[in-house]
Formats: sequence, C-alpha cells, structure tokens
Amino acid sequence: MTLRLDKTSSVVAVIWLLVLVPEARATDTVGIRKAGELVVETGTTKTPSGETLRYELGTFYVPENRTSKRARVIGIGFARIRAAKPTGAAPVFILPGGPARSYLNAFTDHDDAAKSQLEGILPYRAVGDVVVVDQRGYSPRGEILTVSRRAQPLEQPRSLAADAEAMVALAQDAVAAHPDKDLSGYNLVEYAEDVKALSKALGYRRISLSGQSFGSQWSLAVMRLHPEIVARALLSGVEPLDNSHDMPSHIFASLQRIAWDADRSPALRPYLPRGGVMAALRAVRERLAAGPVEVTVQDAKTGTARTVVLGLEDFQGALLRPAASWPAFVLSLYYRRYDDWAREVLAERQDVEEPVRLIAPLIDSSLAVSAERRHLLKTDAGLELLGAVDFDALMASEEAWPTPDIGDEVRLPVLSPIPVLMFHGDWDTSTPLENALGLLPWFSNGRVIQVHRGAHHTRAPVFAKYPELLAQVVKFLKTGDTRGLPVRVELPVPGFQPPSFPPPGQ
Repeated sequence: MTLRLDKTSSVVAVIWLLVLVPEARATDTVGIRKAGELVVETGTTKTPSGETLRYELGTFYVPENRTSKRARVIGIGFARIRAAKPTGAAPVFILPGGPARSYLNAFTDHDDAAKSQLEGILPYRAVGDVVVVDQRGYSPRGEILTVSRRAQPLEQPRSLAADAEAMVALAQDAVAAHPDKDLSGYNLVEYAEDVKALSKALGYRRISLSGQSFGSQWSLAVMRLHPEIVARALLSGVEPLDNSHDMPSHIFASLQRIAWDADRSPALRPYLPRGGVMAALRAVRERLAAGPVEVTVQDAKTGTARTVVLGLEDFQGALLRPAASWPAFVLSLYYRRYDDWAREVLAERQDVEEPVRLIAPLIDSSLAVSAERRHLLKTDAGLELLGAVDFDALMASEEAWPTPDIGDEVRLPVLSPIPVLMFHGDWDTSTPLENALGLLPWFSNGRVIQVHRGAHHTRAPVFAKYPELLAQVVKFLKTGDTRGLPVRVELPVPGFQPPSFPPPGQ
C-alpha cells in the first residue's frame, strides 16, 4: 500500500518515517539491486583546453518511496571528479535545475551543449572533489518518467479553465501510464534524502551545494532538512521553497527593467509608440482582453492553412522569453503582426510527439505554496497585466497529482547560519530578483550579488566578464568567507533584436 499524505497531514510524519526507514532492506526491495548500492565505472574526456579529465560515472540505488516498506528500488546517476590533491574543503555537490535536467551529458557527449556544460563544472575542481547528481525520475542512468502529450484545440483561445482541465487530465494520464511506479515518491523531501544518502555512500561527512534555479530549491531543501551535512552553498536563479509560483508583480518589475534599456535601443527606436515598450504591452493586453484574434497561417508540418485563435491568456503566457527578443515580440503584436506568434502557438498546441517530463509537475504540486503566499498570488497587483497563467493550473490540479504536499514545516524558511552566496539577475523573469532578496534575511551568513541585466542563467556571463569574481567564489566555497565580494555587478546592454518588418512609415 502506498502512503499518500493529504494536505492537512504534517510533513513531520514524513520525516519520522524517513528516520525509521532510512533505506529499504534487501527483503523489502523489488528487483536485483539493493537500496544503498553503488555501481561505478571510470572514464576520461577532454576539457576545452585539451586536458585529459578523469571522472567516475555511477548509479546510486535508492528506495522509490522511503515511507513504504516495500518500495521499488530505482537508480540515480551521478558523476564525480576527484580533486588533484586534497584541499581540506568539503566537496561540491552540483544539483541540476529544471526540474527534469541532467548534467551527465558533460561526461558522455561531445556536442557543443556538453562542452558548455563541462566548462561550467570544471572551475569547482579548485575547491575539491566535484559530484554532479541526477534527479530521481529524470536520469539517463536510471529512469526518465514521461507521459504522452495531448493536443490542444486551435479554435479556442487559451484560458485558465482549459489549462486547469488539461493539467488534471495530464495527472490522470501520468498515473495510468505508470501503474508499476509509486509516483508519490517523486517529491522534494525524497530528493533531499537522496543527496544525504549519496554523500554518505561516497564517504563525505559534509558537502557544499551548488544549485541553479530548481537546483537552488533542491539545495534549500537539503539545508532545511539536513543542515548538519552542509558546509556552505552557492545558489543562482534562486527559488525559495515557498516560491514555486512567482509573484506576477515581481515578474512585471523585471520586464520594466528590460524595457528601460530597450526603449533606448537604436534598433528599436523607430518602432516605439509613445510610452515605449511597456505602453505597447498595455495596448496589446487591452486589445486581447476585448476579444481574441483569429490568424490563418501555414502549418509547417502539413503545408495546409490552419486558423489559430489567440487570446489574452495566450499573450500572458508568451511574455517570458529572452530579454533580447522580448521587446520585438511585444512590438510586433502592437502593430498587429500576429503570424509568427500564431505559428509558434500552432506548433505548441499540436505537439504530441514530445512527451511531458513528469518530474516538473510532480515536484511543483508537492511543493505547492503556503496559505499566505496563495492569498498574495491571487490578489497580486500584477495579475491585471500578467494574469495567473504561470500558476493557476498547477494550483487547480494539486489534488490530482500523487505527490504529497511537503508542508509548511519544510516550505517556510527558518534562520540558518550556513554561509550562502546567491547570484541573481534583475532581468530574471523565471525567478525574479525579489526571491533572493526575500530569502537573504534568513541566512545570517548570507550574501546576494545582484547582477544588473542578468537573466535567469547569470553565472556564466558574470564569470566571463569578471574572472576575478570566479576566483572569489572558489575561495568562498573553500572557506565560507564573503569579505571582498561585491553586492552588485553589471552586464552590458544586449543587442536588442528588432521586429522582422520595416519600421512604420518606411
């Protein structure tokens, strides 16, 4: 029988069960592998500089659900680069973002994406051992949980009600597609337990954490549940545990900061209405609030003409795109150039070939939000312009997903002395800057470096522009010392992409 905690159950019960059943015994497992078992192989690859890099690539076996005595055993991939010589510093555990990301391609592949991934990992060798950890349910050395995607109708605009109905249907499809799996085990408490168990299996008493986006949220869960094993943490694109759903007004503030520079771009100046990009955004919002538009475009797959109905929620859901192209998107719609957008929506609604990665909705439904944040989200001033498309469907479908709510005992922050360094861009529309600023007071040894014009993935561009800062970060990971670190750095103004049509009047 699978334990399913309802929304009113305390997560303390989960934690006690994790203590009572830390690892399933051999008699409690299914299959040939035992929980706690490690399978490791060695390999080499070339670094961007041509150096031969030796690494270990392994699979760590864990219970699918530690609250069940007869849990299935699943595999989680990991990689380890051993330090050239002992440094005395805790090893750096790198936790991927997403959810539904794996960084093991850095060791197994040789394309540009793998090279870029490896380049981002290598600097942490100067700290000590480096361990890259996969996510349960999304690991090429374990299992990748997916479900088929349903096509969405073209003749209706997107709506909150339709989104919620589709998300509930997706949850039902997911459960039906995986009758042999305990999907309730794919929650953030289990993710944190995986890190603790792997660190112990590898022989480490304490570790440092490096997490970007969801990786920061995962890191915060480890710090919340097992602070005794965490020496320090480096976070970026920060997502506090109670901030799985971002405040619309905070996202809007990020868009305003992007628009300030966009309004001064020579490439965009001929297209700007009075009031600039934000005035154009408001105009498009009011137009679509008055009624949807129908756009006929050619289907790239079939070559036939298809009519797509686009509404306000379609627009609100399409606003979070790269900073360099976001103003051109808004300005194109301002001038009623809908074709490119319609083709984009056509492809999205009719895409049934790319399956849904289940880890993201399983994790998000388990994280949920506190009652206080739920109220703030539903009454936020930014809803008028950005709407609730970012979170409404997940909130409406929480009960349909099998993962238990982790509870406020884990979700809400507590005071912590763990040294934490956070990088956060003020152009980040995926996890707004206010996330990091709101979390900072809870860490007595915390520091936020605000990156002006930094987007969601901000570490690489900052380190490329300020290589001396990377050396300071390495020092922080070795010692926890934040003295001398700046509170703000600045990236250059990007080259804003102009709309694909001539400026009006030309």
